[in-house]
Amino acid sequence: MVHCLRALVALDDVRVGVITHDGADRIPASLRDRVAGHYRVDNSADANDLIAAGRFYQQKWGRVDRLVSFLEQLQVPVAMARDALGVSGLGTEVALNFRDKNRMKATLRAAGLPVARQQLLRSAADARRFVAEVGYPIVIKPVAGLGSRGTMRCNDEAELYAALNVHLPSPSNPAQAEEFVRGEEHSFETVTIDGKPVWHSGSYYLPGPLQVLENPWMQYCVVLPREHLLPHQEAFRATNVAAVQALGIRTGLSHMEWFLRSDGSAVINEVGARPPGVQLMPMMGLAHGVDMWAKWAELMVHGTWEMPERKQAVGCCFFRGQGPGRSVRAVRGVEEAHAKVGQWVVDRKLPVVGQTRSSSYEGEGWAIVAAPDTQTVVSALGTLIQTVRVDMA
Repeated sequence: MVHCLRALVALDDVRVGVITHDGADRIPASLRDRVAGHYRVDNSADANDLIAAGRFYQQKWGRVDRLVSFLEQLQVPVAMARDALGVSGLGTEVALNFRDKNRMKATLRAAGLPVARQQLLRSAADARRFVAEVGYPIVIKPVAGLGSRGTMRCNDEAELYAALNVHLPSPSNPAQAEEFVRGEEHSFETVTIDGKPVWHSGSYYLPGPLQVLENPWMQYCVVLPREHLLPHQEAFRATNVAAVQALGIRTGLSHMEWFLRSDGSAVINEVGARPPGVQLMPMMGLAHGVDMWAKWAELMVHGTWEMPERKQAVGCCFFRGQGPGRSVRAVRGVEEAHAKVGQWVVDRKLPVVGQTRSSSYEGEGWAIVAAPDTQTVVSALGTLIQTVRVDMA
């Protein structure tokens, strides 16, 4: 977030005010003179608090042209504030198309796009009816989830009721059920300006996120190939364009997760109207030789986008703790891994002894590698995840 603030205040002809539940003293000293305003709220995820802050700036400055945030869980409250304040950008109805998974899939299906069959669960009876329709396995997840958190695969009745006991679906707190799709999982990032897609990027996972969620010990990788779009990604591009246009984004960077089945067909999983996680922003920046967050700031504020050609392949591996403990006891294999592939490592955040186990599927640490070709990146990532071990205690 500090990096984003730095990118915003660096833009030409821009006056930046911060809305946060932190005090002004939390703004880094190097940026305080460049931040034109600070408004503290009780809850940054509360639309009414954001509206009050926006009105403060409107009264103080005369107008507010943009209200910018990138966190998934803030998309709807920020959109509601834009609507109430008359600020251009993603509005509530479009934000709900991206945030509400059931509504998202219904919108995409109505547009004739490939999505898994789904059911909104308000009770255990709804879940049983859905299983009777599609069979096992199914996936149960939050309606407004974050990444893949809370996603559970159910292979039989016992696992179904275990998932229901976690999500506790009710009329006031429904859950999302979907048929389980088998295939390789990929991401597709799209820059859209005034409703027209102007730039794309694609990555793939080794292995897929759901498998990683189901196996907390499993270390995994994300690969951004040297080729701007691989053949299967290029074939999927038209589907991606139709999807982001159906969901209604006008100007922004979207992040789509999709499956490539063994028969070559594609299925859209989820779409976020926000920058991607899993270190893809710095990875895309390294691939193209730019500061990707600075590019995103230009897009959101000025509605402009210029990107040089891709220069190299980039990948990121995530180091996740082995064992049932809650803190890191030892980190092994770092020196050996450095000797083997250290020349390709361009950034890293290694786990440290005593560190508490992360609640994120991104794990306890990571390393980013870059090389002139995709195979070198994949090989280096494989060496890293096979050599580095994080022991928990």
